[in-house]
Amino acid sequence: MLACAAGLGALGALAHWWPALEQVWSGALLALVAAALADGWHGRRAPAVRVERELAGVWPVDAWNQVTLTLHNEGARALALELFDDYPSGWQMEGLSHATRIGPGAFAAVRYRLCPDRRGEAGFGPAHLRVRSTLGLWRCLHRLGPSSAVKVFPDYSKLLGQTLSAAERLTNAAGSIRVRRRGEGTDFRQLREYRMGDNLRSIDWKATARYQKPITREYQEQRDQQVVFLLDTGRRMLAEDGATTHFDHALDAVMTLGFLAQKQGDAVGLMTFGGAPRWLAPLKGRSGLDRLLAGVYDLQPVEAAPDYTRAAADLLNRLGKRAFVVLITNLREEDDGALRAACELMSTKHLVMCASLREKSLDQIVATPVLDFAGALRLGATSHYLQQRRATIRRIGIRADRLIDIAPEQLSMALVRRYREIKDSGAL
Repeated sequence: MLACAAGLGALGALAHWWPALEQVWSGALLALVAAALADGWHGRRAPAVRVERELAGVWPVDAWNQVTLTLHNEGARALALELFDDYPSGWQMEGLSHATRIGPGAFAAVRYRLCPDRRGEAGFGPAHLRVRSTLGLWRCLHRLGPSSAVKVFPDYSKLLGQTLSAAERLTNAAGSIRVRRRGEGTDFRQLREYRMGDNLRSIDWKATARYQKPITREYQEQRDQQVVFLLDTGRRMLAEDGATTHFDHALDAVMTLGFLAQKQGDAVGLMTFGGAPRWLAPLKGRSGLDRLLAGVYDLQPVEAAPDYTRAAADLLNRLGKRAFVVLITNLREEDDGALRAACELMSTKHLVMCASLREKSLDQIVATPVLDFAGALRLGATSHYLQQRRATIRRIGIRADRLIDIAPEQLSMALVRRYREIKDSGAL
């Protein structure tokens, strides 16, 4: 179009000096206008191109994934086009835009890579195609192809490997002994000969008659228990340490301990509070872990205040069997009364552990040498805040081994350690 317009301009300049060219210039102008109108009108119609998008339905966050767009030219003429996909905004991308020419009846496959930056549901819209018109006077933009949806999950592979290897080192450390508690319990362990002092009620009379000597049923404490997470999704979990929110650190800890618990034969469940409540009843095995992952991947904290008492009451109504309840939140001074009431309510039936996430910046300020007056003020204010925080924790009244105040990145390992101690001690 620009080349034709430039040619008409040159012809018009010549017609100024040679009037005989005026009719030629007028005819060329009318022909170009007619051709442009006809070509533009024809270009408004979508080309005979079928677009297919191939991608995985589940992606890990912060990892590169490939997308393939296949363009099938089902028309009778070759198409010159440029392609750009409608991927979720904010994601890193490599490989677009792409220009290609597709012959009639042929196809072209275009591959590019994306790296999602956040968890949750994400959607792709129809692809953007900029196609040359038949005469090449226009480039027409069209939206063709299907819409697609993907689920972006946290990438727990590295986290689980690091945490569980550390837990294994903790178990195998010098002086670490796993104690099997035998005797009174609910899980049958084995049959053995009667010993002096055994409870007569534990004698298996059928086995005694078969072996013609007293045989006792030996029990052990029940090992397959329930681990239920009570997860705060309120506004305080929006706090960030670096590029990761406290809530994402909490999800990492939930999945790490959930993975370990299902390996131990325990049922894993979850309930959220502070935002829209979500309840996942405890379930054993790999299916329980998969359901837990599918139930939390799109969770996001919201600007709402947590109601600890209501959350405790809801959990008691939903959870019948005694369980190890792990409450994960971010404590503040005004929470001491409500959180204490909630923990006391849940402790009437369950073994409760509370984990509070402490901002890492507070520890960094305390560890930073004081070099000026501003630094001294900062250290004094931080120390005063931490002192108030410790006083709040004492007022809650939870046993020291049932409450941890910890930096977010240390939460996973701390919960694993406490879980193993509780399992080995038989406290649950």
